Amino acid sequence: MKTKLSALVLAVPLALTTLTGCSMTGKDSDAIPSAGTSTSRDASDAMEKVSSGIYDLIGVKGKTSNSRPGVMDCSGKDTKTYFRIFHPWSFYPTSSSDLDTAMERLKTELPKQGWEIVEYGPDTSKNKNINLTADNDKKKVSVKIIKMAKEDPPMLSLDLVSGCYKVPDGEKVERF
Repeated sequence: MKTKLSALVLAVPLALTTLTGCSMTGKDSDAIPSAGTSTSRDASDAMEKVSSGIYDLIGVKGKTSNSRPGVMDCSGKDTKTYFRIFHPWSFYPTSSSDLDTAMERLKTELPKQGWEIVEYGPDTSKNKNINLTADNDKKKVSVKIIKMAKEDPPMLSLDLVSGCYKVPDGEKVERF
């Protein structure tokens, strides 16, 4: 258990780093798009709704990890007024045979909901985990989903990250 938790703690920043360069803008694929103006709490609530929508697309029975969104800095911007929201969570299907079904449903259904799949295929690990990265330009959110079939128990690891928000005038970024 300790090893898995340590691996997750190391994997989240890596996944978030890979998501920071997603193509949520038409001009510069390395630029982090503006997600508008919001408080940290409201942006966190919006991210939970996005995660919930992805959960609904999975379409198989199972359970999720109990994780909440967090706040991170916007690279190169004032940390008192700009922030991003990240939300890592996991999905554990009731039956391990449903893992393939869940990943295929996400690959098929995400584009129907305004997501553009920008990467799909096996990674370079010895397990050859299937990775799916998708951007939603309208919601200014990216998601990286990893099908970890050889984990015990098998699971989908999902990492969502937003574009850069600016807090309303007179407010400060609340960190959680």
